[in-house]
Amino acid sequence: MLVRPLLFSSAAIASRSLPLAAAMSTSSTASGNQQCGGKSAVVFLHGLGDSPAGWSSLEHQLPSLKASLGQDVHYVFPPAPTIGISINNGFEMPGWFDLYDWPIGISAKDDKAGKNKAAQQIEEAVEKLEKDMGIPPNRVVVGGFSQGGAVALLTAYHRRKEGKVPFAGCVCLSGWLTMKDDLEISDEVIKSTPLFWGHGQMDDKVLYEQQPHGVQILREMGVDVSDAAYPMGHSSHPKEIEAMADFLERVLKKDS
Repeated sequence: MLVRPLLFSSAAIASRSLPLAAAMSTSSTASGNQQCGGKSAVVFLHGLGDSPAGWSSLEHQLPSLKASLGQDVHYVFPPAPTIGISINNGFEMPGWFDLYDWPIGISAKDDKAGKNKAAQQIEEAVEKLEKDMGIPPNRVVVGGFSQGGAVALLTAYHRRKEGKVPFAGCVCLSGWLTMKDDLEISDEVIKSTPLFWGHGQMDDKVLYEQQPHGVQILREMGVDVSDAAYPMGHSSHPKEIEAMADFLERVLKKDS
């Protein structure tokens, strides 16, 4: 049986869809020199079937919009592991966790073990930033596109329990709020970790219903959420990247 690979790539930002072969052969884990200094950091996760290269242009695009997001901000683009994806008949591709439903609506089932493992990988990347570069979690924004956005939300809100330093902010582009039945957010995270959530109104992969649904849940819990919808499908939009840059400048200027 022929399996059609699914590709959740940054088509709009890169002006092309990254070929699957390229996505699976890229192994870059971060941009720039690991030894360089930095006062803050952005950790951004790609989508299913993509690679760090798919979003690495953010390192240059964001500073072009906001100069404060330049030399004092370190950018990290972690690679997802290569795993079998159930909705693709087990076809292996870069993915943060397994998917059981297509398209991905608000009733989609969770791969809890896979999502927690992915979040742990991001937590380790943040710990490495503090150990190697002296950048603490409260100077780090975690974000991502599609699957990456889902993992970013999980890492920033579900897993920052009492005693863990909250992140400076979270960015979710065309992602979704997962493991909603297990969602508990500490008071410190609610006060300290605002969210920017952008989504396409015509998204036929991660359905647009995911954004108002997730935003409502998080707002009702007290999270400071900035949300915006754009006339696009499962992609990114120039206005969305501008809004993301505005958000990053705001949250990373706090206490700087």
